Amino acid sequence: MRKSLVAVALLGSALTLHAQNAPATDAAIRRIWSLGMDSSQAPRLAQVLLDSLGPRLLGSPDMRAAQDWVIQTLGSWGVEAKLENFGTWRGWRRGYSHIDLIAPRLRTLEGTMLGFSPGTKKKNKVAATIILPLFKDSIEFAQWLPNAKGKLVLVSAPIPSCRPMVDFQRMASPASFKRDSAQRALNQREWSARNVRGSGLSLALGGGEIAVRLEQAGAAGVISSRPTDSYGTYQVFETYTTKRPTIGLSCEDYGLVFRLTENNQHPKIRLNLDAKLLGEQPIANVVGRILGSTKPDEYVLLSAHFDSWDGGSGATDNGTGSAMMLEAIRLLKQVLPKPQRTILVGLWAGEEEGLVGSGAFAEDHAEVLKGLQAMFNQDNGTGLVTRVGAGGLTNGAVHLAAWLKQLPSELQSQIPFDGSPGRPSGGGTDDASFACHGVPVFGLGSMPWDYFNYTWHTNRDTYDKVVPENLKQNATLVAMLAYLASEDPAFVTRERVDLSTLPAGGPPGRPARAAGPPQTRTWPTCTPVPRVTKPRLK
Repeated sequence: MRKSLVAVALLGSALTLHAQNAPATDAAIRRIWSLGMDSSQAPRLAQVLLDSLGPRLLGSPDMRAAQDWVIQTLGSWGVEAKLENFGTWRGWRRGYSHIDLIAPRLRTLEGTMLGFSPGTKKKNKVAATIILPLFKDSIEFAQWLPNAKGKLVLVSAPIPSCRPMVDFQRMASPASFKRDSAQRALNQREWSARNVRGSGLSLALGGGEIAVRLEQAGAAGVISSRPTDSYGTYQVFETYTTKRPTIGLSCEDYGLVFRLTENNQHPKIRLNLDAKLLGEQPIANVVGRILGSTKPDEYVLLSAHFDSWDGGSGATDNGTGSAMMLEAIRLLKQVLPKPQRTILVGLWAGEEEGLVGSGAFAEDHAEVLKGLQAMFNQDNGTGLVTRVGAGGLTNGAVHLAAWLKQLPSELQSQIPFDGSPGRPSGGGTDDASFACHGVPVFGLGSMPWDYFNYTWHTNRDTYDKVVPENLKQNATLVAMLAYLASEDPAFVTRERVDLSTLPAGGPPGRPARAAGPPQTRTWPTCTPVPRVTKPRLK
């Protein structure tokens, strides 16, 4: 076994050496490669951001502390950086979540408050549980509501097994697989969409309308669960309750509490939750700049969203993208201290709330839109970048093809490009805030590493999911593309591909299960960005 490990280590070293000696004819490209692969700070930046500073929920003190760190870090490299305020959002401070089953037996439960949940003022609160019934209609739901008073209401589907579907596909008998599939389909029909259990209300991301209505009826709190199709992983979003807590439990422990309740075994749960609602708080983007020397009014923009949900530490969504762009501008500052065009790095707030930070920047900076040579955006996990889209601009595809041909051979083979303009992003990540203006947006798509099943908005989105070698190479790639775009003698023009000639499809440069809506055959239109908290559900 030891010999095998040694052999693997030697092979890995050989591959690393091979990658670090990628040939290139341009001296600046060679210098970026050398610095980016041999003395990268990307893994260290990611570790500080994800372990020490942690998750970055919009409106939270943690978000502002992380933004202050970014500004200090950029300044230490000689990169001008500032906060650009663009509105306010509801603020919230997360503390601890102590959740215990105390009857009919004792067990500390795996779970946490959802974002923006009120706590219990650090006091123990004990309550029995009740399952949201199946209602004939919303009238019957309203008639039932008094039963929820003083109870913790279970509002998510009971999952018959927390094993991933792949286990049933590989090992279950046909009858067992059929039974499990039928139960999952039933759960989807009854517990999702706009009419949960016939109530006429939506469960939304973390309780939504249901949670608010239960709070108004005097419920002690709401218990939800959003497991993914993998072991031990559940999603943590937000709630809109302001007096009663909303918590999320793991698949296993939610199932335990659900079965105890369903079988009249009288479970009781003790909550001791520390949180504070802070009211409307200023929100801002971090924008860094290396001023252009000969074309200061033309721009290359490095883009990633900096905010995250806070079930984990926001590692692959989008700590890796943020660390990538930080490392890229560090490399550019060393190799290209006086670029022809102005190089910006935008670390956006509020992507998770509907692209509000990037949208506000685009609304507020017509001069950047007018002079934008290229925007490079990344937001789908930690894997190697294997796709770059041209955003639906025919001339953008011409320039992109020329830039890619100047990369080291390893990167060229890693990113095949057929010269197609592709299509603009219609949503799901920050490039859509710029694509609707018809400017050159180049989305960077990476290998998924089971992104949606394992880390997307989950309790497992933590630093250990970062692949350091991937992060280093991605940052190096972005720095090279930004350098080539900055020094390109020609400006990228705005001719758009005729989308009516293309088949409808999903957002470009994203995994198959994309967060954004499907693309249509018409160019996306820009919509005004909310500058204050979206209205709470009534």
